[in-house]
Amino acid sequence: MSDLFQQWIDSACTHLKQGVDALPDHVAIRESGRVTTVSTGIAKINGLPGVGAEERVEFPHGIEGIAFNVDADEVGVVLLGDYQYLHTGDEARRSGRVMDVPVGETLIGRVINPLGAPLDQQGPVNNQHRLPIERPAPAIMERAPVTTPLHTGIKVVDALVPIGRGQRELILGDRQTGKTAIAIDTILNQKGKNVRCVYCAIGQRSAAVARVIAELERRGAMDYTVVMVAEGNDPPGLSYIAPYAATTIAEEFMRQGDDVLIVYDDLTHHARAYRELSLLLRRPPGREAFPGDIFYIHSRLLERATHLHPDHGGGSLTALPIIETEAQNMSAYIPTNLISITDGQLYLSPTLFELGALPAIDVGKSVSRVGGKAQLEAYRRIAGNLKLAYAQFEELETFARFGTRLDESTQATINHGRRIRACLKQQQYSPVSVIEQLGVLQALNSGLFDPIDEESMATAEQTVRDAMKGLDEKQQQQLTGEATFDTAVMDEITALARRALTENGP
Repeated sequence: MSDLFQQWIDSACTHLKQGVDALPDHVAIRESGRVTTVSTGIAKINGLPGVGAEERVEFPHGIEGIAFNVDADEVGVVLLGDYQYLHTGDEARRSGRVMDVPVGETLIGRVINPLGAPLDQQGPVNNQHRLPIERPAPAIMERAPVTTPLHTGIKVVDALVPIGRGQRELILGDRQTGKTAIAIDTILNQKGKNVRCVYCAIGQRSAAVARVIAELERRGAMDYTVVMVAEGNDPPGLSYIAPYAATTIAEEFMRQGDDVLIVYDDLTHHARAYRELSLLLRRPPGREAFPGDIFYIHSRLLERATHLHPDHGGGSLTALPIIETEAQNMSAYIPTNLISITDGQLYLSPTLFELGALPAIDVGKSVSRVGGKAQLEAYRRIAGNLKLAYAQFEELETFARFGTRLDESTQATINHGRRIRACLKQQQYSPVSVIEQLGVLQALNSGLFDPIDEESMATAEQTVRDAMKGLDEKQQQQLTGEATFDTAVMDEITALARRALTENGP
């Protein structure tokens, strides 16, 4: 009997030793809690005492969230997935890492959501390199002055409200005034200019985003563009994190020494999504029910756009945030916040839009506080006189509407101003090269278009643009900044334009 008992003890010890040997070397400690409340886009959790702010929280069915409110007795989580399958009592687990997104060359030409999941039909995003969506902006000593222009291909912008690489230029205006059109034209104009582009759609309709993507594909812009989409029917948490995730993708290209353009379309929906989340999480409301840190969420985003010092790669990140005004009210809460954060603004006027003066940029209310420093010498020679003449024309045209009798000098100023307005008109998806722009603007300044009827201006402008092909390579390099500028080239442009209008003009 004792032998049988000894055998049983030995067998038990052997199995116990085998079990101990099979245990992993490191014991994983998993911290979990329970969902107490599920609301529109948010969940409240009891437990998770060690969770940190902005940490990813995992739920059943592959749903993720970000710890937003870390209180003593509960955690408020912003949900980033289809939360209809999440119920009270479900388990919530810490992930131990903050929200991140894939970055790198493999994203070029892809359409993804803010979590890095593909939305196109090109298969999964095969990229193991991920970076946090919230990152500190480059330090002051890492930055360099903005010295290189970012040409949009839009005549009124490049001449009168120029943008530099590393600048933040706000695009604002009422609904349906062409804000997105300006941003898309700018992306299209970067083809062949070694500029990477990131287009971030926030809270847009699926049909509108699909049209933009189709246009980018049709014109070959997806070869250098990443599109990030948070649709209007997505959870508000995705709209909230979308611009930060897109900026992280753009920053990685900038750190590699590339010039990058990022478009946020638009930050009105971003602010409203953040307000919705904050109110659901019982954060104290402030002006217009926005939380007190609404300025901070945009300032920490746009502060990441800059031009890096050559010691840090020399790349640049140019930001074009879009914001929507209501009834042309530029002094509303969110627009004034963004105006104070950015380095200038392009204001689109509904009045000009209704008149057909497209793009409907109001030159009087638009400004660039940085781009003029980076503008090409040829533009600076022309733009000063042009902007002054256009401003005088707008003032005089207002008085002329009352039927006032005008002297010949005033009438000539008005006629010249109308030719300027006609030349600044431009069709969508038709960017104009720098040399062709300079030819048209120099012809304007020289008064070559003044004798031409307004109905024939489009033909006359195209004639001048075609004539610019007659410039030799050295003259073209002077205009594009690749060679030292010589004022004699302006006289050559004037002579070419005059000859073309005389021989082939309308």
